[in-house]
Amino acid sequence: MAVQLPLQFDLQSENNFDSFFPASNQELLEHLQRFIHDKQELQLYLWGETGLGKTHLLQACCQQAQHIGRQAFYLNLIEASPEILEGLDAVELVCLDNIDQIAGNPDWEHALFNFYNRLREREHQLLLTAHCPPRYLAFTLHDLKTRMGWGLTLKLKALSDAEMIAAFRLKAQSMSIEVPDRVARFLQQHYQSNLSALWQLLDKIAQTTLMEKRKLSVAMIKRIIDQNGSN
Repeated sequence: MAVQLPLQFDLQSENNFDSFFPASNQELLEHLQRFIHDKQELQLYLWGETGLGKTHLLQACCQQAQHIGRQAFYLNLIEASPEILEGLDAVELVCLDNIDQIAGNPDWEHALFNFYNRLREREHQLLLTAHCPPRYLAFTLHDLKTRMGWGLTLKLKALSDAEMIAAFRLKAQSMSIEVPDRVARFLQQHYQSNLSALWQLLDKIAQTTLMEKRKLSVAMIKRIIDQNGSN
């Protein structure tokens, strides 16, 4: 009997390669794209600080694989239970986000270990993200931790303040939101230099511009920041 795979609800269409600002990560992007197209490597481990775009890149890889006719599945381990891995080894490319978040959970670790072995037997690909290199994962299952380092490991480099604003403008453009120069300058000078905060701000901007049917301005940005700060 065929295994029924879980439905995938997490992919966001704006999280693609075109909307990712590479800065000094251009070589990393090219390697990810080769990983998807060439299918020569079975595993790739991507790590970096929170908010640098690991989820964005994982979803971009998943969407690109699907675009060229490959089976691909994105899963954020923060929002799932171990049972979801059952049957997932049938997928050609599995993208697991935030694997460090399940470290120390015996049910998760054993489920992931068994899934890993089944996927490897099928010679299907695995793409992983975490906030640290494989050797620093707090897994209690030693054999699982060892397997995390079997493939290629890539580090996602941080952006400068100016590059973060450029990344913000590019992602906003992919969401059909124009960020004028005055707004970009205001953000760089007065808003915290943190990509996670900028993505949250962009979600608020999208809601506000849609609701008010107005273009983005410095006055609107100030109001959104003030309202967001008061929550």
